[in-house]
Amino acid sequence: MDKQQLAVEVVTPDGQIVNDMFDMVVVQAEQGEIGILPNHTPMISPVVISTARLKKDNESMKVAIGGGFIEVDDNHVTILVQSAETPKKIDVERARKAKERALRRIKQRRDNVDFRRAELALKRAINRLDLVGEE
Repeated sequence: MDKQQLAVEVVTPDGQIVNDMFDMVVVQAEQGEIGILPNHTPMISPVVISTARLKKDNESMKVAIGGGFIEVDDNHVTILVQSAETPKKIDVERARKAKERALRRIKQRRDNVDFRRAELALKRAINRLDLVGEE
């Protein structure tokens, strides 16, 4: 019997980041972590800034994702997000600077600072650094 897999796409406004077959997908949704296996019930769910784990055989591919949505239908998984980066594509120095900049903005507590935007920038930077094993 052939092993069933999931056709997985990770797509951003800039284009497709991942397009491959996997055994399992794990993402962080607003309501908690979701694991998707072949023959999963069709669904659409919001996803948050986190690391998507795409598993095939004994290997795991990790992708830093920004907020967006996951859609599951007939063994096809589409993760449609604002941003997505594999570890090789992450510019560690840029992520460190983005983290420092976001922390400064949050600490300034000025009226003209968009705190929500700064918080999201901080989460994205931390997510990228975590993915590559940096602090």
